[in-house]
Amino acid sequence: MDVLVLNAEEVTRLLPMPECIKVMRDALAALARGEALVPLRTVMRVPGASGFLGLMPGYIAPARGEGGALGMKAVSVFPGNAKRGIDTHQGAVLLFEADTGRLSALMDGAAITAIRTAAVSGVATDVLARADADELAILGAGVQARSHMEAIAATRPLRRVRIWSRNGEHAAALASELRSRFQVPIEVAASPETAVQAADIVATVTASVEPILERRWLKEGVHINAVGSSIPTSREIDTATMAAARLFVDRRESALAEAGDLLMAVREGAVTDDHIVAELGDVIIGKDPGRRSPAELTLFKSLGLAVEDVASAAYIVRRARETGTGQRIKM
Repeated sequence: MDVLVLNAEEVTRLLPMPECIKVMRDALAALARGEALVPLRTVMRVPGASGFLGLMPGYIAPARGEGGALGMKAVSVFPGNAKRGIDTHQGAVLLFEADTGRLSALMDGAAITAIRTAAVSGVATDVLARADADELAILGAGVQARSHMEAIAATRPLRRVRIWSRNGEHAAALASELRSRFQVPIEVAASPETAVQAADIVATVTASVEPILERRWLKEGVHINAVGSSIPTSREIDTATMAAARLFVDRRESALAEAGDLLMAVREGAVTDDHIVAELGDVIIGKDPGRRSPAELTLFKSLGLAVEDVASAAYIVRRARETGTGQRIKM
């Protein structure tokens, strides 16, 4: 049996952000229609280390003349990697034949995670942010900060961007890099407050375990993509913001099990589990209206789902076959 193997550079080339945004929109819509299966991820803590290993299987049923997709991502998250100059997220995505279960492709998982996570925020921004939103604040300066700039710029014509990071040198380096790619003023903010106080769109993409965003800093009508925290014991969003926001998630079951931003606000008695308005897919298919007024504060809590990885991998494999990209390894 031949298995297609794709490295990070090949994955990145085959999955451009605008195309990934479309793929994520379709995948989340399929999930909302009941056409995908996404069990909760299995997480194993690594003894003696600050990281964990997550296993994320998923399935998408055949639709519109395309075959189904079956796959799994194995991802490790080691926050301490940032200090070593290594990506905090590592891993691989495996794609299987949906009708036989045979392994068909193996590809770099970190590259897929970097692109699809931001692409989902791009979808959320497109359906939840105000139509005239044009000022972006990014809290964080890592891989996801870079890809979120790309995703949000693909969904809104930005007028100004501010970047803040606890490491000012990282923020300055990212701003310099992005200025060469985007024709928009990009500034480094001295604090998270100065970064977000004029923003229409906020992306939190840090490894913080305590809130870095406060409600009193935000103007009316802001849309927030809360991305950095993915475990029950860490959060980027303060309780007041969570309580004030109209909250959307990628998957309700996952949010109630893993989203520290929400779970800590629940434990403090500020909100209940019912604070979740809808899944993002419900907005895409018209089941929920999403934003109801220009002044409303909307918040998308992103955790990442296997259906996003599987949909990305299936798209990448189709493009790889069309372009003759990758290596075929006999197993």
